Amino acid sequence: MANTETTGTRLHSLVLRMSTIWAVVGGFVLLGVIVANVLSVLGAATINKALPGDFELTELGVAIAAFSFLPYCQIAGLNVTADIFTSGASRFWLALFSMLGAAVALGFGALLLWRMYLGMLDQRDYDSTTAILQIPLWWAYAACLVSLALLVVASFASLVNSLNDMVKG
Repeated sequence: MANTETTGTRLHSLVLRMSTIWAVVGGFVLLGVIVANVLSVLGAATINKALPGDFELTELGVAIAAFSFLPYCQIAGLNVTADIFTSGASRFWLALFSMLGAAVALGFGALLLWRMYLGMLDQRDYDSTTAILQIPLWWAYAACLVSLALLVVASFASLVNSLNDMVKG
């Protein structure tokens, strides 16, 4: 894949920076989950008392972290590809396949954004919370919605970048 720092559009570069920052935030959330789990295991092993709601924190934190990595993977071109089939393809065909992938990501990202938004509203309206810590579930949905909105923007920027690559041939 071409170096997007030098060949991408301004939109692509901006979204890459935003997605990188958001992925790092997700990494810190995941690090927090790891710390909570380590503390829980150590507490259970040493004083026979685990961290209350450790599995709830794990569920919410891992979901938030996983969603936060999606925009970065899209804009940086790090999604799974079948390079064995495209190793001999011209730049035009690679750009076309990249464009098709970006279009699919854009469609799925928009669909997920819409449905997760409605799901968040339901979780908020029904006051759904975790069982032990009573954390409102819609808080996690809100964080995931930011990731999905950024995924839609990243997919659009990838689409534009691929179209530019196709024109250049």
